[in-house]
Amino acid sequence: MTMTSARTALAAVAATPFVLGLAASPASAAPERYGPYQLNFTGALAYSTGAPDALPLGVNDWSCRTTSVNPDPVVLVHGTFSNHYTSFARMAPALKAAGHCLYSFNYGTDGSSLIAQLPGVYGTTGLESNAGELSAFMATVRQRTGSDTLDLVGWSQGGTIISDVLKEEGGNGVDHVVTLGATHHGTTLSGLGTFAREVAGEEPIGASLGQAAVDQIRGSAYMQDLTSTPDTVPGVDYTVIGTRYDEVSTPYQATFLEEGSGSEVDNITLQRGCAIDLSDHLSMVYSPRAIDLTNRALSSRWTFVRCAPNAPIL
Repeated sequence: MTMTSARTALAAVAATPFVLGLAASPASAAPERYGPYQLNFTGALAYSTGAPDALPLGVNDWSCRTTSVNPDPVVLVHGTFSNHYTSFARMAPALKAAGHCLYSFNYGTDGSSLIAQLPGVYGTTGLESNAGELSAFMATVRQRTGSDTLDLVGWSQGGTIISDVLKEEGGNGVDHVVTLGATHHGTTLSGLGTFAREVAGEEPIGASLGQAAVDQIRGSAYMQDLTSTPDTVPGVDYTVIGTRYDEVSTPYQATFLEEGSGSEVDNITLQRGCAIDLSDHLSMVYSPRAIDLTNRALSSRWTFVRCAPNAPIL
């Protein structure tokens, strides 16, 4: 990919509180609003319609100090048509309770697509631009926390733009990556995405659903570029979580990464050893099992992984 120059410029601008709306905003600005803990995606979505910029509990506490047990700040990256509250209203408090310093932000909206007019809908713009926003936010977290290294957790598109940033910038400064239902190799959207592109073309899809929807369809120009290089970068440990009931990132096995030189990859299907977890794409970030697997990946002292029921949304 040839994104470095554009990304460097974007990082210089987007790292400002004005653009990103970080917790670093001036004292005169309105304080950020934290939403309540949620047990499921539907509850978080309902709350988010009235508070589209709410933060999940536990994130963006800039006074948080890392420990020898959890030495790296953790950046949470939300999915398409979502935001950081709906994506992490259950996971963020759990990770915070385990001792992690967490940071998150909303990215990817320009208001041009129809779906972007809905409250709380982010992650609609093109993935190259969204990866640039993530890169800028990572730089802000490093600067404000004084940490040279980060861990990254991404759901759906969030995991994909994590891969984009790492491939473009290398793994220096990132220790662990956890992705959940990420569209690492593109998605057929249960066949609907491929069908829509063939019948209607990419322009109507982009106008209604945003460029992010176009970019994530298997075989798109963006995906061809992203997958033209090895899946992983040296020096980074990857935990890749998928669910066999995923109806959005399909086929679900396409989320898994091939381990490359100098990296370690643990590809995990949620139902492996836990048939009662029926999580689909939307509910997987609320799965107790997925939360424990994420905690285990981020902390060597976390060994307990629950097998608990979790219902699908669709």
